Amino acid sequence: MSGAGELHHIVIIGGGFGGLNAAKELKHAPVHLTLIDRRNLHLFQPLLYQVATGGLSPGDIAAPLRVVLRSNKSARIYMAEVTGIDKEKKQVQTDQKVIGYDSLIVAAGSVNHYFGHDEWRPFAPGLKSIEEALDIRKRILTSFERAEMTDDENLRRELLTFVIVGGGPTGVELAGSVAEIANHTIRKDYRNFDPGSAKILLIEGVDRLLPAFPPDLSAACEKMLNELGVDVMTGTFVTSINGHEVRLKKENQESTLKTQCVLWGAGIKASPLGKMIAGTNEKLLDKSGRVFVEKDMSVPGYPEVFVIGDLANYPYQTGEPLPGLAPVAMQQGRHVAKLILARLKNKTIKPFKYIDKGTLATIGRSRAVGTVWKFKFKGFIAWFLWLTIHLRYITGHQNRILVLIQWAWNYFTWARVARVITNVYEHPPDDYSKVK
Repeated sequence: MSGAGELHHIVIIGGGFGGLNAAKELKHAPVHLTLIDRRNLHLFQPLLYQVATGGLSPGDIAAPLRVVLRSNKSARIYMAEVTGIDKEKKQVQTDQKVIGYDSLIVAAGSVNHYFGHDEWRPFAPGLKSIEEALDIRKRILTSFERAEMTDDENLRRELLTFVIVGGGPTGVELAGSVAEIANHTIRKDYRNFDPGSAKILLIEGVDRLLPAFPPDLSAACEKMLNELGVDVMTGTFVTSINGHEVRLKKENQESTLKTQCVLWGAGIKASPLGKMIAGTNEKLLDKSGRVFVEKDMSVPGYPEVFVIGDLANYPYQTGEPLPGLAPVAMQQGRHVAKLILARLKNKTIKPFKYIDKGTLATIGRSRAVGTVWKFKFKGFIAWFLWLTIHLRYITGHQNRILVLIQWAWNYFTWARVARVITNVYEHPPDDYSKVK
């Protein structure tokens, strides 16, 4: 912590969209800055599904934090695991050292949510990290490889049945990509079966896909997926997942799908750091583990501690928490950084207001839906907007160029150049709970 004559020390937990934008905003500020993250990189999560489906390599969407913040001479970056937050002593405890702060910005994000069924996690990986993306890629591609080897038609059908749980943007993007792999990318690569015979099912609990989008765009999304050969099952809930089957329930009807590849995109919950911030005050957390924050995004009773992004419950603008989207975290990160600097000058700034520029979801090649400044788009135009916007926000010029080249090649050839299977088992595991 700062002493007399020392610079104000700002600690940021999390190098995602919120934390990184806060750090960038403080680039020229007369403060000491420390950024703590479990990883040494910033991950562009909106394109993680393309790593999972072989369209991009991990390095294309990841940038080392030290490189991104190299020009900020006052910034220190620590790769460490946060183990505790002492708000009274103004200290962050990590597995490496204890770090004092004058102001703290917590931008720890979210994790996969299995709604009380964490036992499903080994059988249905989510998509929040590079490791999970590579695991999904391995499962998808290995299913096709094993289908080529087997002479058992029942097993082959099981291997060629892909179930994606969750009809939000992640589930829609995964379903569309798997369909394109089967129908185009690898269609001529196998001799003992037709990859186009693969069955891709997208399961959603409510009555339409993309529930956060306007209903007509949800309908357009479902139509596009159907054109790609994806079977959409809305109003359907998963009741059980194991290594060989998924059990479903729709109204009073129950059914079972034989499958060995289940992908999870059904929900997220706040990072466990929310509990560290709340301490013994459980009323500080909502049911998803998000921290109820003040209008300036500080923790009640601790004006020097701020929570932003997916970890924050900020209901002051609409009456409901802001959505867990990258633009929300980015805008909050920049705002809090400006607020801290204003306080140091005994000044105030306007209250935070999220500017919703729109939301887009891509379904496949030349297929997407979304809104931009409240205008609705679908088809090629939406897809082109999606490409342009995502390319703009990828961190690092080199990554932007690499992704642009990959996208152009993939578009004209249907190729997915990152179809590499890693961490291969010589034989299918007997105990699926050990699959990682």
